[in-house]
Amino acid sequence: MTIEARLNELGITLPPAPAPGGLYTPVVVVGNMAYVSGQVAYDAKGEFLVGRVGSDLTEEQGAAAARAVAHAMLATIKASLGSLDRVKRVVKVLGFVNSTPDFLTHPAVMNGFSNAMIEVYGEAGRAARSAIGTSILPHNVPVEVEAVLELHPSDP
Repeated sequence: MTIEARLNELGITLPPAPAPGGLYTPVVVVGNMAYVSGQVAYDAKGEFLVGRVGSDLTEEQGAAAARAVAHAMLATIKASLGSLDRVKRVVKVLGFVNSTPDFLTHPAVMNGFSNAMIEVYGEAGRAARSAIGTSILPHNVPVEVEAVLELHPSDP
């Protein structure tokens, strides 16, 4: 089953791939590895999801934002690589959670991202991961995630 078919089966429609917000490349491929720049979540109007987990957002709302980041990242990967089927596995994920100083369950927020990747890629979506709390993120987004992916070998 292709990843596109899997997305359809799950009822997931990816958002448009966001344009880079600065002087960087969304995905850089080196050999059989792809490095995905930090991704954030957008609402249905294409505007940033905003808020700090622990004051503006609950843990569950933070996890929903992290899931939306996964969908934005998938859209970016597809736009950059041409197909989501090029991904062999998600290797490493680094997630930043915009949170209050007393919020302590950053991994639970990041589970929203990880669960989405596992739904799409199965066990190949289960990555090594770090979840870090921070006092602010650009545009006051609740979650930013970057990833390292292993790609299937290219056809010669």
